[in-house]
Amino acid sequence: MDMSSPHPSTAPVRASGHVVSAHDQIVRALAQDILSGTLAPGDKLPMEADLLVRFGVSRTALREALKTLSAKGFLSVKTRVGTRVTDSVHWNFFDKEVLVWRVAIGMDAEFRRHLAEVRRSLEPTAAALAAKHRTAADLAAMQAALDWMRREHASAQEFARADLALHLAIGAASQNPMIRSVAGVIETALLEAFTLSPPTRAADLHHDTVEAHARIVERIGAGDEAGAAQAMLAVIDAGYQRVEAEQSPAGKSAN
Repeated sequence: MDMSSPHPSTAPVRASGHVVSAHDQIVRALAQDILSGTLAPGDKLPMEADLLVRFGVSRTALREALKTLSAKGFLSVKTRVGTRVTDSVHWNFFDKEVLVWRVAIGMDAEFRRHLAEVRRSLEPTAAALAAKHRTAADLAAMQAALDWMRREHASAQEFARADLALHLAIGAASQNPMIRSVAGVIETALLEAFTLSPPTRAADLHHDTVEAHARIVERIGAGDEAGAAQAMLAVIDAGYQRVEAEQSPAGKSAN
């Protein structure tokens, strides 16, 4: 094998305490090549021999990885045509693995907009349903997450986890299994989005952010469906606008 290849080996490695198999590493690497545009829709996959050199695995392991990518809609295999990257309409971003891979290559402006649009269509409805169906246990879970947000003044990551816990508790309180499932799928993207503009960097921003979330919980507790939906929409829009302002050229230069 040519050990001078610029691509990393995919022998099993340990990540976050877990062994990641060669199969999983190949799937993730090729999926991220496709998601990032390195391999564009319509492109033929590199020759099998080249992929074997790149990844340093057996032909069987490589072919199993390609089958996985085909099953996820990334690749189309046709006799005498070869293996090609499919059009993006076939990529399922509500597959949790796909979304994790997409988040890992970066939250660009288009992805942030798409995530905000999904949130605006889903989370206000979840909040309204939570106001209708919430139980005492649901409200306790929301309050615990809110208290966690109030305590987190320093760690952007921990504040984001607390924020996520609140949104997931609201999804659970909706009593709609489809909403709960979608919330569970997009939690990786939400957690990453919540860390882009951490409220922990300024005391007044921290206070205002927590109080805006507290209004959602208050309206849910009061059984106010419309008020809960509006409070949720206000939180989503405020967070999105803050991130976009900071990610703009002017915002980046100011920071």
